[in-house]
Amino acid sequence: MLFGGIITTKTFCKRTLSAMVRYLGQQEAINIDKDLFNQYKFSVDQLMELAGFSCASAIAKVYPVEKYGQKPILVCCGPGNNGGDGLVCARHLSLFGYKLKVFYPQRTDKQLYHNLVHQAVSSDVVMINREPTLDEVNNEFGLIVDALFGFSFKPPVRPDFKNIMEVLKCVSVPIASIDVPSGWNVEKGMPSEGGISPELLISLTAPKQCAQFFLGKYHYLGGRFVPPKLEQKYKLSLPKYHGTECCVLLK
Repeated sequence: MLFGGIITTKTFCKRTLSAMVRYLGQQEAINIDKDLFNQYKFSVDQLMELAGFSCASAIAKVYPVEKYGQKPILVCCGPGNNGGDGLVCARHLSLFGYKLKVFYPQRTDKQLYHNLVHQAVSSDVVMINREPTLDEVNNEFGLIVDALFGFSFKPPVRPDFKNIMEVLKCVSVPIASIDVPSGWNVEKGMPSEGGISPELLISLTAPKQCAQFFLGKYHYLGGRFVPPKLEQKYKLSLPKYHGTECCVLLK
């Protein structure tokens, strides 16, 4: 807020955080993931758990259960790591007290993903097989979590996901996108023909370049797992997380 032309400390800090942090290109994001796996010995499921928990925490801050707990949250999951993050996020949101439904149309036939589905269902997450219509989404759900495609996405959108992508482009329900709004160019932002417009973006590890074109209300950074030497190597300039928080507000 402005008082007599003076920016309050809280607003200044948020703007400073957003301006200081480094935005990653697609190949840099891929290289950082490789370093986390190969040099720092993180496992895929370990990073998914940390990422998904931080996403659930950010969502709970922006959309508190007292206000958004009446209607179910719809989590749309893709077949890759972004979808895995979504499954973990759904489980934690359910444990936080929300009602959860997951649309996961193209399931990955790997034990890790079978385990994530089993864990979610065991925590009262409902898996739905039929693709919801636009009217159903607008009338039945209070929030959508977009976990379809992550930073490795390259167009075009696969046929199996075109319908749900069209639904997400038109919904009146707020959308929270994990890491990258699905369908966006990782570096250039929303495609020229239009795309998903999330209200909340939760960047993971470090924001991707497309986040510079994000016009939604809330931008969080999650995934408090970057080793200091890795941050220094890529000059990430990550903000300080507060206390024991696993996510931090950038905007």
